[in-house]
Amino acid sequence: MWILTGQNQSWVSEFILLGFSSDPTANRILFIVFLLLYLSSVLGNGLVITLICLDSHLHTPMYFFLCILSLLDMAYVTTTIPQMLVHLLAASKTISFAGCWLQMYVFGALGLTECTFFVVMAYDRYVAICYSLSYTVILTWDLCMWLAAGTWAFGFFFSLIHTFLTMRLPYCGPNIINHYFCEGPSVRSLACMDTHLIEMVDLVISVFVIVAPLSLILVSYIHIALAILKIKSTQGRCKAFSTCASHLTVVTFFYAPASYIYMRPNSSYSSERDKQIAFLYNVLTALLNPVVYSLRNKDIKMAFLKMMGHGKVAW
Repeated sequence: MWILTGQNQSWVSEFILLGFSSDPTANRILFIVFLLLYLSSVLGNGLVITLICLDSHLHTPMYFFLCILSLLDMAYVTTTIPQMLVHLLAASKTISFAGCWLQMYVFGALGLTECTFFVVMAYDRYVAICYSLSYTVILTWDLCMWLAAGTWAFGFFFSLIHTFLTMRLPYCGPNIINHYFCEGPSVRSLACMDTHLIEMVDLVISVFVIVAPLSLILVSYIHIALAILKIKSTQGRCKAFSTCASHLTVVTFFYAPASYIYMRPNSSYSSERDKQIAFLYNVLTALLNPVVYSLRNKDIKMAFLKMMGHGKVAW
């Protein structure tokens, strides 16, 4: 549990994740519930990826971005949920210091990538609605690839800063994390030094990686709303609003809890409340994405029926 440094100081070598409950019966029930949620999320997002890859009618920038979002969500939940499922049934709930560092980094990287990727998806809708005649000219495949690669590079770079600032702190006392995974604020609360300066730096980074993308999304949708109001066809307006509503729904469920978790000081940290909120943007958002984008999307439903062999689909 502890290792000794040259100054005979004890340092934490592993952490204990408490999860949601210490009752064995409750844990078995939670195991079944979370396993079903995890499988539903992976299968749902996997189905969206499969449909987009197999159906040539969906090889457009919008569905390319949706495919990447589904891939992000699958990786996002896989970073935390399988380990939590093991801990729900196992007697030992420990995670090594290196394992905690790696989980925090990958989770943060995927989360930050998704934050910025929502901006790319908003830009896609902005071009599609405001510059519909020039859509394929503006959003070339080269630009799509660069935008996608840029969001991944952004996420993994800034997550490294966040993780480094947290894990370089001295952990020489408690090693019990009241959470189901190694999340930055929950781990940082165990540090045996004043973390005020680190919190301020982390807050500045959070403003940059959360508020800035969210502001760009809002600006995009203000222009989109103004463009939609100019559409004379009622059917055209409804279709445009429906497509944008799906994106805004997912954005709201992701940004609201994430902003609450990462944009406030440790003094207001509440482990029980925060791990429930973290579950919202970690698991439920990943589960919500394929539901929102498939049930509200005619093309996705047609592609599914076509793959299932239910006759010829008229496009």
